[in-house]
Amino acid sequence: MEITDTNQTGEEFVEANNSWELEKLYIDLASAKGKALTPVEKKFLRGLLCGFSPAEIANTVYKSRSSSTVRVYLSNGLYKYIEEMLSNLAGKTVKVKNWSHVTHLLEKAGYKKAWFPMEASQNSLTNYLPDSEAETMKSGELSQFDWGEAIDVTAFHGREEELEQAHLWIGQEQCRLILILGMAGVGKTAFSVKLAQKVQGEFDCLIWRSLRNAPPFTSMLTQLLNILGAESEAVLWDGEDGGISLLMEYLRAKRCLIVFDNLDAILASSHPEVWDDKEEYTGILPQIKYRPGYEGYGELIRRVGESTHQSCLLVTSREKPEAIAALEGDRSPVRCYKLTGLNGDESLQILRAKGLTQLSDDEAKVLIDWYGGNPLFLKLAATAINELFAANIHEFIQQGTVVFGEIRAVLDSQFQRLSTLETQIMYWLALNQDFLSVRKLQKEITPRVSQRVILEAIELLQRRSLIESFTTSVCQNPVLIEYIAERLIEENFLLSQQQANSLLVNQTMFEAHLKNYIRESRLHQAI
Repeated sequence: MEITDTNQTGEEFVEANNSWELEKLYIDLASAKGKALTPVEKKFLRGLLCGFSPAEIANTVYKSRSSSTVRVYLSNGLYKYIEEMLSNLAGKTVKVKNWSHVTHLLEKAGYKKAWFPMEASQNSLTNYLPDSEAETMKSGELSQFDWGEAIDVTAFHGREEELEQAHLWIGQEQCRLILILGMAGVGKTAFSVKLAQKVQGEFDCLIWRSLRNAPPFTSMLTQLLNILGAESEAVLWDGEDGGISLLMEYLRAKRCLIVFDNLDAILASSHPEVWDDKEEYTGILPQIKYRPGYEGYGELIRRVGESTHQSCLLVTSREKPEAIAALEGDRSPVRCYKLTGLNGDESLQILRAKGLTQLSDDEAKVLIDWYGGNPLFLKLAATAINELFAANIHEFIQQGTVVFGEIRAVLDSQFQRLSTLETQIMYWLALNQDFLSVRKLQKEITPRVSQRVILEAIELLQRRSLIESFTTSVCQNPVLIEYIAERLIEENFLLSQQQANSLLVNQTMFEAHLKNYIRESRLHQAI
């Protein structure tokens, strides 16, 4: 395929000569091609070396926003010559997946000025690559890895079984969408990084992104497409839907792993329900939805879960959105794994890593039981023991305050997202610490609430990682019971009698349960 150069000067992108060994590159590519490069090929090459996308090259050379001609020309010409040249150097097949790979590959091969010299050995190209990329190139591909603000997981503890299960879903079962669900502090972020590290060799591209600061969806979509090499097609977007469609094309064309951490940061809090003048619930419980302006994330997640492609989206969240709940299943390509607390040995490793090396077996058991093996809470408690109690574990246990400081703040942030009915059910469950059947809960809670509404509220609490279900019974994490007990104590003393009577539980029964709990718990000193 030949293109006539309508620009007689041929002087575009001459600044490439300042940074690249152009003449040597022209000669080596000509050798791979079998004849000299044309003026147009040289011009397009200089444009790529200057960091211009095919669309930008087309606009500069032909004053056209359409990049299709340039893209086809590159694919059928320059990319093939570059692949041939670099494959000969590396002794393995090298592929140019998109235009953004060109400068990276040629720079690593030594064609950039003030870089390292070429070596005539079979492994000259792979010698200059990071270990992970060199290993990938040996199998014929150069992968893209963008870890964003992924945390350091050098001190990761346990989770071998959970990692193996998730790896099985990603690798052998080719799941398209996986949600890692769990309450605050259970270690979802660290798990996502560790899992991504474990499976990265199975993907052409890996992108890890945190949603903690709620980045706008359009901004995130642009980032993803740019990393995948779609900058030149950004002008062709037809709104968010067009951008998602373009992204899906890339997810079908190559095997990518995308991680969205902290999805709950873009989910909306619940709103108060509707009650009639007889204090009977008449409304529909609010579902877990996206914040206004962030619905694009939900549409992307839905499309990834429903559409056929070879990639995987891994999401972590404290709460499970409705769309994922509807798509997931044991034989579906959409799965959900709920992380719970670490076991005793794994929790003990965390405590010792935080400097509590002298704790006895009994002291370790108390701390692990108090915090239910929650990694973050164990670390925060260990820090407090070191800083406030001079590492005296016994004294910390004796004072009896389980929920404090950052632990309280973390639980507050999750508890404040609940609807009124969900909050009252959490109170009731904390006062009935033995497993409680859904039928019994529906029978005893007052004012009257239908069994349908109770079931909906229980389901929502499960999706929010705040209760566990065992057949027909439900229960709460130990640290949540302590937290709720403190809230009940505070509300019992701060609320007026009229406000207390508005609680969804019978007042007499509420006070009886509360006093009994206070008497038997470590919180008696709070009275």
